[in-house]
Amino acid sequence: MESATQLRVRYVETDAMGIVHHASYVAWLELGRTELLRGLGQSYREWERAGVHLTVAEVHLKYRAPAYFDDLVEVHTCVAETGRRRVGFTYRIERDGVLLAEASTVHLATNANGKACVLPDEFLHLLKG
Repeated sequence: MESATQLRVRYVETDAMGIVHHASYVAWLELGRTELLRGLGQSYREWERAGVHLTVAEVHLKYRAPAYFDDLVEVHTCVAETGRRRVGFTYRIERDGVLLAEASTVHLATNANGKACVLPDEFLHLLKG
């Protein structure tokens, strides 16, 4: 499954040149992930209430073209890898069909105390679709 999340670039997300600051993209990846989970039928908040967290272990970003204040961009998010202890996502960030960035993240399943855990079957099945 792929989710597509639209957002409008806020002024606070840009630098002095009016270009989206590179760190803003990481927050957009999080938005894409949480909306993907919501689209699968379970919010990330529900995962946390169940004591399961997806701790970020890796972030890879390749910037292709700049985004600017007030642009309407779309974050396309897919589940790329699922395992008992690890989940991976891929992303494409676009504006009007123009690729702005490609990214991937890897997450480790942890409990509320930050200790490694195993994903419950219901969450694993949800991700595998």
